Amino acid sequence: MEYAWRGDTAVLRLEIGEDIIESVSALCKKEKIEAAYITGIGALRYAAVGVYNMATGVYNERLYDEFCEVTGLCGNASTMDGETYIHLHASLARQDTSVVGGHLKKGVVGATAEIFITRLPGKIERVHDEESGLNIFAL
Repeated sequence: MEYAWRGDTAVLRLEIGEDIIESVSALCKKEKIEAAYITGIGALRYAAVGVYNMATGVYNERLYDEFCEVTGLCGNASTMDGETYIHLHASLARQDTSVVGGHLKKGVVGATAEIFITRLPGKIERVHDEESGLNIFAL
């Protein structure tokens, strides 16, 4: 992982084999980022994405053990119980150009990933919401 600051934005480049969520989380911890929005593109060799099922309260997860393009990565960084909390969604183009997406649970870089982490002032904390079963912003 390499990164450089451009104003309030960390420009991050990941290399083959690095995990997007682990790398973004590590950067946020190192730089003490407690509120940010995240965007990016790249290429993965392995991904796990899920869609939340309100009826069951679990993510329906699918694994993609194949090379795919990240056509869109978006999300945010916040904190929960004093820990860094990374929440990302991704759209992935497969080799046949079909697109899948959802909540990114794991994304292992297959070529590169180019990610922008824009720091926001202050801190955004999350709390667990009993009704939805999700960890939501406490604003």
